[in-house]
Amino acid sequence: MLVTTLLTLLSAGASIAAPIRRAVTNLDAAATAEAQVRDDTATRAVSGAPIKTSDGKCLTVVSGSGDFRENLVPVLIADCDNSAGQQFDVITAGKHNDQPGNALIVSSLIQGCLNFDTRRAAGNQVLLFSCGGRADGEGKVTNSQLFPFTEGSTSTPLAPLNQAGTCLFNNNGKLDSQPCNVASPAANQLFTIGADGAAIPAGPATTKAAATTKAAATTKAAATNTAAAPPAATTSAAVPAGLKITKLDAAAVAEAQVRDDTATRAASGVPIKTTDGKCLSVVSGSGDFRENLVPVLIADCDNSAGQKFDVITAGKHNDQPGNALIVSSLIQGCLNFDPRRAPGNQVLLFSCGGRADGEGKVTNSQLFPFKAGSKSIPLAPTNQAGTCLFNNNGKLDSQSCNVASPAANQLFTVG
Repeated sequence: MLVTTLLTLLSAGASIAAPIRRAVTNLDAAATAEAQVRDDTATRAVSGAPIKTSDGKCLTVVSGSGDFRENLVPVLIADCDNSAGQQFDVITAGKHNDQPGNALIVSSLIQGCLNFDTRRAAGNQVLLFSCGGRADGEGKVTNSQLFPFTEGSTSTPLAPLNQAGTCLFNNNGKLDSQPCNVASPAANQLFTIGADGAAIPAGPATTKAAATTKAAATTKAAATNTAAAPPAATTSAAVPAGLKITKLDAAAVAEAQVRDDTATRAASGVPIKTTDGKCLSVVSGSGDFRENLVPVLIADCDNSAGQKFDVITAGKHNDQPGNALIVSSLIQGCLNFDPRRAPGNQVLLFSCGGRADGEGKVTNSQLFPFKAGSKSIPLAPTNQAGTCLFNNNGKLDSQSCNVASPAANQLFTVG
């Protein structure tokens, strides 16, 4: 049953009453400004419009109900009240939509895109997320945020492009998904875009006040990361000049970076070396507050905790025989290759399973072909054929390769 909450102040002069299913988070102004950017170049079929269910309720978002960047924001169904959290833009072309016949559904308040993620737990797959699909706002286009849309439509199913035969619907006050016939959806799978069924002409977006709240960041010393099993060494590698260190949130790190004690490890707590004897190296705190988006550096070997890795051939996040996860023994994040990120910044440690909050299961962006007993191997991400990782002036990067016969600089020694 929906419980009516106290009116929550969203921005100057704008508030809504909505059932908040998670604690309201203090936002980090700078991080939110980077992650949630309004695309002023976009083509908007509709701007600042309500999106209503077949029974006249409105899609609703509450600023601060996701994470510190305004990502992972739940989309609720509530009585319509014309508040800022009930206004949306429908973008048919722009920085994050190059697919004709499809649209982004964007919160006019937060600027996050409606996102459907099949890797999340059922019932928690529909959330607002930074348009482009990257937590830090660097994403380009992702089909998890695209929905088929016909210009001039007012009543439409919301059918995510990345999951055929699926429509969104009102599941007891929360936007959720269920199987459907997209060509002939059920009544509860139809949504009306615009007031009283009439499309609203594009206009200025509702003022976004989310980025004006500065978070009171929770501090956490890097060495106290309880999510990781204690490595043999007690110190991380020296912090390279120019590498920014972020204060970590202990609770968020504990959720995102969980050691899989059920996993099968071909190697544990070992260095991974380049052909010229350097070591893969990570520095705790050099990513975000959850220990995600951590760069993987190449440095002189020093036996520090940040230079130790596990090679997991089976477990919660690897159900693909013949492949392995490369996991930092210090941070517990998995080596992750994301082709949607800017070149030179596609190889990072990320929560195993591929979800920022640790709810992911298995993703091929973290799997690398591996033969038991191998010592010298290429690191060739399974989600990008013909690609190998290599040492690019002290940072792990990617380049084209023949995986069956890699170049010397594309080989790594495990252990």
